[in-house]
Amino acid sequence: MLRHAAVAALGLLGGCATLTESNQQQVLVQTIQDNRPLAGAGCVLVNNVGKWFVTTPGRLTIQKSAGPLRVDCRKDGAGWADESIASRANANLWGNVVLTLGVGYLVDRNTGAGFDYPATLTIEMKKTGSAGSSETPRAGSIIY
Repeated sequence: MLRHAAVAALGLLGGCATLTESNQQQVLVQTIQDNRPLAGAGCVLVNNVGKWFVTTPGRLTIQKSAGPLRVDCRKDGAGWADESIASRANANLWGNVVLTLGVGYLVDRNTGAGFDYPATLTIEMKKTGSAGSSETPRAGSIIY
């Protein structure tokens, strides 16, 4: 009987993404303009747990979150981008919901371990000074 309880307890812990997964994730950030790669854009990635910087194309490690990831990119003379990328619940999170009757979900949601962003973030740059450039943020404006 004690043996069955121990196996059941281990099974419950096995579904907890916080225990089985890292709360960090490596992503590749690449920028495109007019359906072509655009290298050398400086990008800031921000979510509710941190801020990271990268020059495209580039890989970096970010901290996962249940919230969206804001990506703001700029390249002098070329353009700008401002996108929001949603995180998605991963398989470990759903296993956790079933195995722990939802208790572990709260932990995984707070640590971000049960969520993932896409592994490759392809950001579409808007041209500076093109039609519709009224959307272009003014220099020095706060976008976060």
